[in-house]
Amino acid sequence: MNTEPVPAGPPDPPRVAWRRQMRARVLDEAWLLASLSGWDAVRVADLARRAEVSRPSIYAEFGDRAGVGRALVLRETDRFLAGVGGVLEGNGGDVAAGLHAAVAHTLGEARTNPFIGAVVTAARGGTDALLPFLTSRPEPVFSQARSLVTAWLDVVAEECPSARRAEAADVAVRLTLSHMLLPSSEGDAAAARVARAAYAVLGPV
Repeated sequence: MNTEPVPAGPPDPPRVAWRRQMRARVLDEAWLLASLSGWDAVRVADLARRAEVSRPSIYAEFGDRAGVGRALVLRETDRFLAGVGGVLEGNGGDVAAGLHAAVAHTLGEARTNPFIGAVVTAARGGTDALLPFLTSRPEPVFSQARSLVTAWLDVVAEECPSARRAEAADVAVRLTLSHMLLPSSEGDAAAARVARAAYAVLGPV
């Protein structure tokens, strides 16, 4: 067995490296501003000043302010779903426990993650322009979350018909998003109810 380390590839050209760093700085500042004041308060001029780049550089990279929002949601979606995937995998083949843990994790993030909290809170008042990226558009959040849960069910509940696995994932994601936007005071009971509903769709496992 070859245990020698794999040599690293050549470094990025300076322009590529600068562009990657600039993009990360802009998104970091957008995350912070949106977390503090909501997306409606985020301005390209503020992002340029805080990230120490020019406005033309931001427009060239993202297209417009909405492009920054899309890129931010895509990045946060990847991070968020990685966490959900880890929770699902951490429960092995226990379908009921995995669903419950994943829903509880998601609702907990909605309460404690300042970016998600700011977006959801503003959306309840009908003012936050990031909401369409989180809910009504097919990408990135809804479809990716449903695909993630479906893929997990395909492994841990393979004896169930594929249509029921897909339906159970759809129910779990839709009900979880509903509780994120209209939270109740039930705490873990809400997560348990969503998990039971999704599990019931599967039928005997």
